[in-house]
Amino acid sequence: MDRTAFEAGLMRDGFEIVSVSMKPDAVNPQHAHSFDARVLVVDGAMTIDREGAPVRTYQLGEFFEMPAGCRHSETAGEAGATYVAGRRAPVNRQ
Repeated sequence: MDRTAFEAGLMRDGFEIVSVSMKPDAVNPQHAHSFDARVLVVDGAMTIDREGAPVRTYQLGEFFEMPAGCRHSETAGEAGATYVAGRRAPVNRQ
């Protein structure tokens, strides 16, 4: 996905936009966020290990969504990872 289109979608859907870089092979151990997240990899690769889903590596141009409270870990690829993340208070899920 194109970064410009991704960010436009985040703004349209009420997300706060942040850009994050991880060093090569860096690991963010298992944790959960208090916000819904939508993430686009813009450089390198990152592997996400989340509860209830297979481990998956996301490459340049791939994106994923993660609901608030979902426990997961993040591992940057051997060249690191840079991503654009949208953060938004959880939407009522009835």
